[in-house]
Amino acid sequence: MADWVIRLIEQTGYLGIGFLMLAETVFPPIPSEVIMSVAGLQAAKGDLWLPFVILSGTAGAMFGNLFWYFVARALGLERFHPFINRWGRWLTIDWHEVNRADKWFRIHGNAFVGFGRIVPTIRSLVSVPAGFLHMSLKSFTLWSTLGTGVWTAMLAIVGWSMGKQYGDVDAILGPVSNIVILLLVFFYLWRVVTWKPHTADQKDTH
Repeated sequence: MADWVIRLIEQTGYLGIGFLMLAETVFPPIPSEVIMSVAGLQAAKGDLWLPFVILSGTAGAMFGNLFWYFVARALGLERFHPFINRWGRWLTIDWHEVNRADKWFRIHGNAFVGFGRIVPTIRSLVSVPAGFLHMSLKSFTLWSTLGTGVWTAMLAIVGWSMGKQYGDVDAILGPVSNIVILLLVFFYLWRVVTWKPHTADQKDTH
């Protein structure tokens, strides 16, 4: 998997890193763990400068993050009101909970976006609720950039320090991603089994 990534980065340098991270964010064909660790390896060989590797990877990922943010914001959550009302059981949410999530996001949205960018699997999904719930573009850009910068820097530095053992990065973080996915699946199934729509009386108590 990494062979063509190596060739692309060797041939196009920082532009290739940015493009790969953009593609990974918009439609993940290859994990960022491989892209940035390979880029870090090229920096260790002296072909690239590590700070520019981190900057180009962060910039590419941010273009993808902003793409999904604007898509979600343009669609708007209100448009999904009938869909949520009809399929609330399988979505495990009703409109009352959407409003609660909106209030929670207004208070904790910055931390959610910043921290979410460094969590495998979840990091690619953070832009959607931020766009749906109309998080300010300034806050979204700031906290996404900080979180994404930490993620890309960590991977690039690990790749740089491990040299040709960059494959170990994916071997370590791959199982972490799988664990996160399993936890999300179990949480969803638990929500489906235990979820009940809010009644008028319940709404009055909140």
